[in-house]
Amino acid sequence: MSERIPVKVISPVKVHRPDSDKHDNHYTPRSRIYVRAVSGALENFRRFFGLLFLGAFALLPWLQFNGQQAILLDIGSQRFNIFALTLWPQDLTLLAWIFIVAAFALFFITTFAGRVWCGFMCPQTTWTYIYTWFEEKIEGSRHQRIKLDERKMNADKFWRKFLKHFAWVAVALLTSLTFVGYFTPIDLLFVDFFTFSSGFWASSSVCFFTLCTYGNAGWMREIMCTHICPYARFQSAMFDKDTFTVAYNAKRGEHRGPRARKNTQEQNQQQGLGDCIDCNLCVQVCPTGIDIRNGLQYECINCGACVDACNGVMEKMNYPKGLISFTSETELAGGTTKIFRPKLIGYAVVLVLMTGLLVLEIMTRVPLELDVIRDRNSLYRETNEGLIENVYTLKVLNKSQQDQSYRISVAGLDGVQFIGDNLVHVAGGEVLNWPVSLAIDPNKLSDTVSEVKFKVELINDPLNTIEVQQATKFLYPDL
Repeated sequence: MSERIPVKVISPVKVHRPDSDKHDNHYTPRSRIYVRAVSGALENFRRFFGLLFLGAFALLPWLQFNGQQAILLDIGSQRFNIFALTLWPQDLTLLAWIFIVAAFALFFITTFAGRVWCGFMCPQTTWTYIYTWFEEKIEGSRHQRIKLDERKMNADKFWRKFLKHFAWVAVALLTSLTFVGYFTPIDLLFVDFFTFSSGFWASSSVCFFTLCTYGNAGWMREIMCTHICPYARFQSAMFDKDTFTVAYNAKRGEHRGPRARKNTQEQNQQQGLGDCIDCNLCVQVCPTGIDIRNGLQYECINCGACVDACNGVMEKMNYPKGLISFTSETELAGGTTKIFRPKLIGYAVVLVLMTGLLVLEIMTRVPLELDVIRDRNSLYRETNEGLIENVYTLKVLNKSQQDQSYRISVAGLDGVQFIGDNLVHVAGGEVLNWPVSLAIDPNKLSDTVSEVKFKVELINDPLNTIEVQQATKFLYPDL
């Protein structure tokens, strides 16, 4: 117990702040962020992914499959149609597998490349950039927007603000209608909503999500990423020294400061200057308003806007690109990034395993379900022929999207008679309640409670052998 715990002395990190005498101070957390437009390879890549997922989001609910909406998550009917797959509440485990696979895919990507989901594919980021695009087209560049907000209200400022918010609301409304269209027939939703004939829940949902989209992408923006989204808080648990993140090479960039453009790197080094000219563009293009030169921060969403901005400056200065880049802590320290490392391999193995189990669950899923409910009014009754009769209701669930025919049979009790039609037809995605009775001579019963099995088998498709069984009890207490 007398052994002392060794203490490691860590030097404090020097935080570089933009010089307030040289730059306007619009980057504090409580100030509005005026994002500057940027162009470059990563920006083009981000726009491509944004348009790809935005197009998929907008088009998928309009697709038709077998004469109906291909993707319809009908909560009221407790039925999710996803092309040829129909999910019911009984398929909750399948939905759980889907969420587990999505979670481990996110963990794997984050461990490898940081918060690229936030920067390139997150809906909040995508819609924020859409709103920023309308802002730039209507109100002008970053500098023009700052000057516009500083001006007193006049006719020019009023119509620009009005047009901007009108565009924001229009985008939010179309987004909301499309989103709600995943849960109700989208073609009828558009017609009913604009003719004021939609139901209460559909109209309320559209208005609610319109308000959410308008508020999140128009007003809250980076607040959603820095204060509300939990992903920013627990992402560090998945980071390691070999994770690729947007980072500033301080060894190469410091000391920062202005210099003559004609100076060579050697001349700058003689003056004690690094490659960073302290232009502050990396801060101006950041959608969360941080200074990447201060090191890794949880607000960074790895969108790469600062990389494109810095590369543009380096190109104009005839310096090598990459002062700000997607790199790892190991590379910044002069080492080599280890791609194949235990943590990443572990996530990959679990992801592959979970994906395999999900595929297996889908492939082995039986598109038929049977539930047997005994008559609760009487345990049994005697027929005129002296037979003992039990009454049941069979709930036959056709999980497929095609109409099917089934044969019902019973087994497990010698001499039992099946009373009722044993051939049934069930429409696709429907539940059939089918009353049947079982009767038997009491002399053939050896116990007051006997087990019987109902079997339902598909008969209209000879290529598919589908059958389900459900055990129940046959009662005769007076035996």
